[in-house]
Amino acid sequence: MMFFKDHNPPHFHAKYQGRIAVFQIKSGRIMGGDLPPLAKRLIRDWARKHQKELLDNWDRAQKDGKLKTIKPLE
Repeated sequence: MMFFKDHNPPHFHAKYQGRIAVFQIKSGRIMGGDLPPLAKRLIRDWARKHQKELLDNWDRAQKDGKLKTIKPLE
């Protein structure tokens, strides 16, 4: 999840089994919350593969633009 006009640094919110964590886009570091180790690894792998798309969406969200869908893990 990504929210419009959210605070810096660029980040996204990931939800897994009712738990939420906030991941910094550039570093993959968790800024808040917690998830099980396997979920964290999978989300970081996905974020690394889609970093440019995440940053593009972050820029759009700061301008109230339409976010583009990013492919899930395969």
